[in-house]
Amino acid sequence: MKAAFFVLCLALGTLAGRAAPVWQPQPGHPQIPLWPKTPPDAQTNQKPEIVEPVTDDPVAGKPWTQVENVSQPTMTVYSPKTGNTGVAVVVFPGGGYKILAIDLEGTEVCDWLTSRGVTCIVLKYRVPDSGPHWEDSCKCHVTPKAPLALEDAQRALGLVRLRAREWHIDPHKVGVLGFSAGGHLVAAASTHFDKRAYPPVDAADKESCRPDFAVALYPGHLWMQDEKKFALNPDIHVTARTPPTFLLQAENDNVDNVNQALVYYIALKDARVPAEMHLYAQGGHAFGLRRTKQPITEWPDLVEKWMRTIGVLAVRN
Repeated sequence: MKAAFFVLCLALGTLAGRAAPVWQPQPGHPQIPLWPKTPPDAQTNQKPEIVEPVTDDPVAGKPWTQVENVSQPTMTVYSPKTGNTGVAVVVFPGGGYKILAIDLEGTEVCDWLTSRGVTCIVLKYRVPDSGPHWEDSCKCHVTPKAPLALEDAQRALGLVRLRAREWHIDPHKVGVLGFSAGGHLVAAASTHFDKRAYPPVDAADKESCRPDFAVALYPGHLWMQDEKKFALNPDIHVTARTPPTFLLQAENDNVDNVNQALVYYIALKDARVPAEMHLYAQGGHAFGLRRTKQPITEWPDLVEKWMRTIGVLAVRN
């Protein structure tokens, strides 16, 4: 009996000491911590990071991977093997500011971008509750006191420009691309760049955190769902300095209403910001880069053409 008890205690001790799994990229792609020490406004009692396959909600017939409880944000650099254009895109996966769809709306985007000669940086930003989100407990929308995801996005853009020469990046061609909640983060980064949302840490925070161009795909948290008026989220302050923006959404999106893209597009046009918007009758939500029978999933071709139109990528002869 004592021997069995000892074995049980040893097993429990081993489990307790085992580190919770954290997301890791494939070998050959450096993953860099965003912050040299504790991130600003770090949450207390953070649960261990978890990586889980999602098999009960497949996209294009395939499962996808979600990351939960990110307290140590990172960025992972995917460099093009050939034909480097000098362009870079920081990718913000979606997940309602609760989880991150790290492959569906992250690493799979890098497979496409690097094939086009674009350096891709996947931002594993802090979740949960790091941006405006829906809270089931009160059945209401909640805005956190500290914009943790925006802090991470600003920091990432500064780090990319600080290390631009090392990564063969043109610091004047650094854009952002995000899905769903990540689409909101695209808008936040595009309108909050004059001042960091956190006390500066080092040389990276002396670099500009303004994106040079922006892509928001089925974005959320931009439209104030007020029956009396059609209004943009007051935390998003569009000005003439907001970067050129590409928007895409489906009219039958049952998670983020098509008004999310519409209200942001109108604000961009009112500020005379170059903007291109594509709306589709069908397509739903959270399809990432995976091709289906729906024409909306051909969006990467549209984005590439748009990047050539605005002069980020060279026009093909």
